[in-house]
Amino acid sequence: MTKETKDSLVKGTLILTVAALIARFLGVFQRIPLVQLLHEEGMGSYTIAFNLYSILLVVATAGIPSALSKMVSEKYALGRHEEAERIYRASIWFAVVAGVVMTSLLYVFAPLYAETISHGGPDATLATRAIAPAMLLFPLIAIMRGYFQGRRNMMPNGISQVVEQVFRLITSIALAYFLLNISLGWGVAGASFGGVIGGAAALAIMVVYALKLKRKDALSASERVSRAVTEETAATGTGDTAPVLTSYKDIYKSLLKLSIPIVVFSVAVTLVYAIDTSIIIRLLEGSIGALEAKGLVGIIGGRAQSLAGIPIILAIALSQSVVPIISAAYSRKDLKQVGTQTTRVLQLAILSGLPAVLTISIAARPLDFFLFGHEDSAYGLSHGPNMIALLTLGAMFQIIMQTSGAVLMGMGRMKPLMVHVAVGIAVKLAGSFLLSQWFGIYGIIAATGLCFLVMSWLNLRVLRKEVEFTILGRRFIGLLCSVIVIIVLGLTVERLTHAYVHPFAWYRLNEGVNAVLVCGFTAALYPLMLMLTRVVTKEDVKNFPAPLQKLIAKAGRLLGRS
Repeated sequence: MTKETKDSLVKGTLILTVAALIARFLGVFQRIPLVQLLHEEGMGSYTIAFNLYSILLVVATAGIPSALSKMVSEKYALGRHEEAERIYRASIWFAVVAGVVMTSLLYVFAPLYAETISHGGPDATLATRAIAPAMLLFPLIAIMRGYFQGRRNMMPNGISQVVEQVFRLITSIALAYFLLNISLGWGVAGASFGGVIGGAAALAIMVVYALKLKRKDALSASERVSRAVTEETAATGTGDTAPVLTSYKDIYKSLLKLSIPIVVFSVAVTLVYAIDTSIIIRLLEGSIGALEAKGLVGIIGGRAQSLAGIPIILAIALSQSVVPIISAAYSRKDLKQVGTQTTRVLQLAILSGLPAVLTISIAARPLDFFLFGHEDSAYGLSHGPNMIALLTLGAMFQIIMQTSGAVLMGMGRMKPLMVHVAVGIAVKLAGSFLLSQWFGIYGIIAATGLCFLVMSWLNLRVLRKEVEFTILGRRFIGLLCSVIVIIVLGLTVERLTHAYVHPFAWYRLNEGVNAVLVCGFTAALYPLMLMLTRVVTKEDVKNFPAPLQKLIAKAGRLLGRS
């Protein structure tokens, strides 16, 4: 692996990770006042609308951004710059048409999904229609992000994510606050419409960066000459023998052939979350009542999914960064580099995602009560923190599924991905219906983790047949021992702080102190245990981002290791 390739992966991942962390923090921060304003019933309607919108957004772009990133990266690696730009222009037109079609479908069929399928009621319909105009904007934003990703320029993507969340946060809270004077349904709709304003702000940022890049390319006269020579060479067959895509018909054919499997993989997580919001009321209203069941939808969407989404941020950033790198290496038949990158990205994803999973799961109770306050009902109060912990634990398998799937995507192994998603969704549906009969909401959440576990195992099995890579090997035993020790000690600290640490009169401040203590203890214990059990070696540390290298070095000095 060259230094340039390594730096590209680390830099791209770091930019996307920092941006995603900020965006996720803002997203969680947005949910805090929304939970207070809309309560669990309103958050249930909001979650139903948002999850349906998220599915249609993936379908609207049809995986084109990921396919575009892969194709642009390949074309630039082969020197076929004009062809890459033509593919980008064709994708822009696709996004415009798809946005109009999906906006219309979302608006027209909102009552069918929100009321008939999800049992969410008229408020969920109103919220779904309020967010529908965002479908005009986000397919275009996604295409532009895919193009910049293919050019290995992650900065526009990162900044646009943050700007989007800032505008979404401000407008959704403000609109919900003022429109609640009309009704709860209008308040939920106002919160949903904040996504439209956020999308408009993100699009403006992407347009600014696109214009800057266009001017930069136009000023490079030598690049234009080189591009013309390269295209002539490719067309006459004296250079690269891959077909040159000249017509939009050929471009769309290639994009769709590549993107349809990508959309199936990309929609997996969103579809799993949407399945939860669609079936919870139907499966549990007979045992706990319709109102309590809708409250659980609000808890899982407003609280659990928000916190469980934090550990996967790095995995998503790694996935976005590694696809063009794997794609470029695979197009050059450099299987050694593909294997090296596979080892690197899986190790980073697991070792960097695990501390967040453990920290949030162990500190679920103080985090829940500090950030969102007590649940509205006694049933929700007793089960909410456990729901957060269980869903977050399952996110570990989601991390492995995302990163292994991204490697397969970069290698062009799309058919197995489609099969694996289909199997995973089948496991999710069957598991939810079966386990909910005995374990209620916990059975539904456990089925989510089982779904991601099955998909991860299938992805890794296919990867083993394609390239040579290792994740942890024999060090897995050390990692398992570390996890057990961290869970036992972490839960002990959580119980002690919950019982004895109450410095303030207001319970939420006390929970905030407890959350800081438990999270700090767990986060500090993680690198110490990895060093003690020798899960992390010096070679592994060299592959980590610089801040993480410094943290591990400090832990090593504390343990007296060089």
